[in-house]
Parts: sequence; structure tokens; C-alpha cells
Amino acid sequence: MTDILIVDDERDIRELISDILEDEGYTTRLAGTSDQAMSEVKAQPPSLMILDIWLKDSAMDGIDILKAVKRDHPEVPVVIISGHGNVEIAVAAIKQGAYDFIEKPFNIDQLMVVIGRAMETSRLRRENVELKRQGSGPIEMIGTSAAFKALKGNLEKVMRSNGRVLLSGPAGSGKELAARMIHAGSDRANAPFVIVNSAAVEPEQMEDVLFGRETPERGIEEGLLEKANGGVIYFDEVADMPPGTQSKILRVLVEQSFTRVGGVDKTNVDVRVISSTTHDLQAEIAAKRFREELYHRLNVVPIAVPPLSERREDIPVLAAHFIASFNESQGLPLRSVSDEAVAILQSMPWPGNVRQLKNVVERVLILGDGTGPIQAGELPGSEVGEVDGGSAPGTIALPTALATLPLREAREAFEREYLMTQINRFGGNISRTANFVGMERSALHRKLKSLNIVTGNKSGARVAYVADEDQAEAS
Repeated sequence: MTDILIVDDERDIRELISDILEDEGYTTRLAGTSDQAMSEVKAQPPSLMILDIWLKDSAMDGIDILKAVKRDHPEVPVVIISGHGNVEIAVAAIKQGAYDFIEKPFNIDQLMVVIGRAMETSRLRRENVELKRQGSGPIEMIGTSAAFKALKGNLEKVMRSNGRVLLSGPAGSGKELAARMIHAGSDRANAPFVIVNSAAVEPEQMEDVLFGRETPERGIEEGLLEKANGGVIYFDEVADMPPGTQSKILRVLVEQSFTRVGGVDKTNVDVRVISSTTHDLQAEIAAKRFREELYHRLNVVPIAVPPLSERREDIPVLAAHFIASFNESQGLPLRSVSDEAVAILQSMPWPGNVRQLKNVVERVLILGDGTGPIQAGELPGSEVGEVDGGSAPGTIALPTALATLPLREAREAFEREYLMTQINRFGGNISRTANFVGMERSALHRKLKSLNIVTGNKSGARVAYVADEDQAEAS
């Protein structure tokens, strides 16, 4: 949200501020009286309010409006501006909950810095409310595959310790859920679980967000490290943390203490650190973008969260879980999934992993054809049904890569991809694969050998892949 409500009885001032903010990408609403201001707040609370103290021809002054807004919408930051500023007014405004006080005529750069910090505060407050809402229910990870069982086993092993954990894996694979599972099963389960979205916080604001701020006017403003005291702090996408902050976090991990921005005294904290990344941190270290010392501090217990492509056996149970969840939360139809649709779901590439599967399920339930089992033709990109609008029903689009090959090579390429897909669907189980494709197990083994397909362990599961020359000769 970037919605800012500007309340000032001087039209030129409020329009000037509005023009500046809109040039910076914010959306604005304007009010010249207290009645207009309260009407705007009632219609839709803003992300932030810029409020003049003195309002001509109004039933309420700025302090009265501030009190009302902070009473009904405490999450909305309010920046007070006034042409009659003095220390007493500023202190009174801060005590009533104002985020900051700026005296007219104000410096544009100063105003933008304050607004940037206030908007970041607004965003973090909304995120915390949402996270508390999400965290109120049970933490549940879903799956039955070997890769999932290996992951869950590793998570259970680290729950009772206080060791730092580094979760790695592609976006959407469930790293945050894994971190929440560690927290929920630990001795810190009743203490805070605080998320630091390293990629979302502006670099110049990261230290304020983490360490908090201490000023004579506002006193102590706690940062996320203090809010996490006694619990878990989760650094999401830790590779995106600004270099300057990395060195300070390293010191916090060593000393378990820090100094607030603007402060002088040390603040002690007891936090367990869990981090996650989609990056190769060794490559980031080699490129001088990530501190090697910090990597070794965070990487006490490394746990890989497998992509959905390595746990295709879990797709049917995950889909059923999401369907039940959407039925309960949104009233969407409680549908089953046909065998053909399951087969297609298990053969799709899923670059967005579990998050993408969840989105696909929601889309099908919203746009689907009815309340019966979900059919293959309802799935996006399933390539089932008519092709080019004129082919017979059931025609399958031929991939361009195959269409350019001679028949023998095309058949071999198709068989290779088809069999690897089926093996991965069934978690590397050759017997189940042979039964599904309609081949004797011994015949399937011969076919796999002729196609240079081998199976090996990856993330706790057996997956199929094309062997290199040395592996092919060894087999």
C-alpha cells in the first residue's frame, strides 16, 4: 500500500506535498478540514497520514484527529507538520502517538526521508499483523515422498537445539514453512517468530529496522531484533542483506548484543537465528557480495528444501490439501482430482514449486467447469483438448523440438522424456513405473539402459536422469 492522506487547511501546501509524493510513486488523498479528514479515514484507513496541527474552520485540531486515528487505527503512522512549531507541541504530538514532527517551511529531502521511514514502519506493522494471523493456526507440512520425509526428519532433529539453521532451496519450495516448523517444535514455540525480509527492506533503512532507533524526542523505538528476543529471528533471502549490515549482524551473532541507531548503550538479546536463501552463497562469497565469516556463522546446520520437481509423489496429496483449505477459507468447491489431471500435474515443470501448485489449484477452483473431479482439460498448459481450434478433440500438440527430428530420433527423445517423467512421478519406484506404463519390469530395465537413463539419490529421493558417458559405460 502506498496511499497517503494529506490533511492541511492551506490548499497550496497540500497540493505541493501531493505533487512531490506522486512524483515518487505514491498515491495521495487530500483533506482541508477535520470533517473531510475523518471521512477519508472512515472510508479507507491510509498507509500514512501527513497532518497539520492547526486547521481553520474545523471542529477538531490536528492533535484531536491524531488521538482519534491512533485510537481506532493504531497501525497508521501519522507525521505532524506545523508552521507554529515548538518543542512543547512536538512532544505532545509524539506522546499521542505521532511518528514524527516536521516544522514548516519544511525541507523536501527531510520530508521524504521521514515519509520513507514511516511507510516502512507501516509495511512492517501490516506484515506483523498478517504473520500473527497466519501463525495462529497449526504449522503443517504436507507430503509422503522420500524427499519430504528426509526433509521433515532433518527439521525434527534441529528443533530442540539452539543451533543456527540455513535453509536453501528455490523460491516457493517452502523454506519459510520449514522455519516455522522448527520454531513450533522448539522450546521457543511460545516466544516470537520475527521475519526479516532482507530483499524488501531498503538498504539505508535496514539498520533502523533491525536494531531500532534511539532519539531524545522519541525515546526508544525497538527494532526487529528486540521484538524477537527470546524467540526466533528468520532472515528471509539473507543473501540480499546490504554488505554494511552483514558485518553488524556478524557482531550481533558473536556478542548477542547490539547498539540502537542513535544510541550508545549495548542491548542484549537472546535469539535463535534461522536463515534462508535461493542463491549459491559460495558464489556470492566469491563475487564479494556476501561475507564469508557471516556464512560460516549462519551455516551451522545446512538443510536443503527440495523443489517440487524432486517430490512429485507429493503433488496429489498437496493438491487435495489446498482444495480442502480453499473450501474452508473461501468456500470454493470441494473437488477431487481425476487420475488424468494428477498425471499431468505430476509431469508439469513447476518452476514456482509448491507456491505455483497452490496458485494453479486456486485458479482451477475459481474458473473450473463444475463441482465434479477436476479434469485434465481444466489445467493451464496441459496441452489436452483441441489444438489451433480445428483439430479433433484429444489431439496433443507436438513440441517443436520433436517436429524437427527424424522419426527414430524423435521416438527415442520422446521415450526418454516420457519414462523419466513417469519414474520421477513415482519417486524412482521402477515396479510402479512399469505397472503404469504397461511393461514388464525386466523389459523396462532394458529400455532404460538403451536410453542411457539411470536413477540416483537426490534430496532423499530417487530421481531419473540421463547418464553421462562414464556412467553409461559402467552400467
